[in-house]
Amino acid sequence: MTFEWHKEAEKQWDGRAEFWNTNSQTMWDEGSRKTIIPFLKKYVKEGGHIADLGCGDGYGSFKLEKEGYRVTGLDISVDMIQRAKSRVENENLQFTQGDLVNLPFEKESFDSIMAINCLEWVEVPYQGLEEMKRVLNPGGRLCIGILGPTAMPRKNSYRRVYGDKVICNTMMPWELEQMAIETGWKHIDGHGVYKRGVEEQDAAGFAKELQQSLTFMWVFIFEKE
Repeated sequence: MTFEWHKEAEKQWDGRAEFWNTNSQTMWDEGSRKTIIPFLKKYVKEGGHIADLGCGDGYGSFKLEKEGYRVTGLDISVDMIQRAKSRVENENLQFTQGDLVNLPFEKESFDSIMAINCLEWVEVPYQGLEEMKRVLNPGGRLCIGILGPTAMPRKNSYRRVYGDKVICNTMMPWELEQMAIETGWKHIDGHGVYKRGVEEQDAAGFAKELQQSLTFMWVFIFEKE
């Protein structure tokens, strides 16, 4: 049987939908994602149309809509999108199922994009980044979070060392930054989300690469030039 990365990713995230739905509100309100939307708001003007790519059950999209954005959420999992639609849908908050490397949107459809921990589930991350560029307006900004070296989900990719087929990329934050710069994005800012035991102020004096090496997630702001 032929291994199809994105079909496997869809199946796995359908299988994780119940767990994600149980935990997503806590992650966004109190946990690892609580700093993301305040960080995004510093660089993305209220009122614009924002795509939330890899939206899961839609709680992050819901929070964006409450902050005054018009939001379209997208996820590869049909189950996730069904859960998102059942949470809330209105004229300013819509959801659709789709693949990050083949987005079902016209060119230059969005003023900004939020994409948290989804690019690492793409077989060729460059293709996902290019699709984001295609659907983003000129001068639009991308808030993107990438798993750091200490993130537990990286265990999903461990079996690659045996030659097994896996669906989690081990791309590092500094690799994403380099790829983005090489492909025409402007780096605006970034911040780290650290695991328990590491205080942000303790790492503040380190070089950026060392800060990133301690993170559960690094969140970037890039601008389409």
